[in-house]
Amino acid sequence: MAGFTAWYNSIADFLFGKTSYVPPTTLYLGLSTTTIAAGGTGITEPSGGAYARVAMTNNKTTWGTASGGAVANAAEFSFPEATASWGTITYAFFSDAASGGNLVTFGALTSSRLVENTTTLTLGIGGCTISFVNS
Repeated sequence: MAGFTAWYNSIADFLFGKTSYVPPTTLYLGLSTTTIAAGGTGITEPSGGAYARVAMTNNKTTWGTASGGAVANAAEFSFPEATASWGTITYAFFSDAASGGNLVTFGALTSSRLVENTTTLTLGIGGCTISFVNS
């Protein structure tokens, strides 16, 4: 998966008048069993066991209103039921494609989650906060 460069370039070109910016109509929520590095490298997605990134429509009903440089989900996100162990999930990320694609943003889970056979991982409303502020 490509790092942030493509997305950052689009935003920079927009901010400085080079192009217009149209956000992706669909973002894909993925999971990682390893720590994602600051540059967006180190993603290890589960393999098999019915794992698939969750497609979500990128619109005002999916996300709340940003405040303090952060925004939280206003809709529930559920992954398919695991048919085998996915391992211990430690990070989540957003991409612009169902596989591969460009990384948009990522973050550590508040607490890691072991996903075993027959587990359905769901992020309830407000369960996913994306912050664009360095702490």
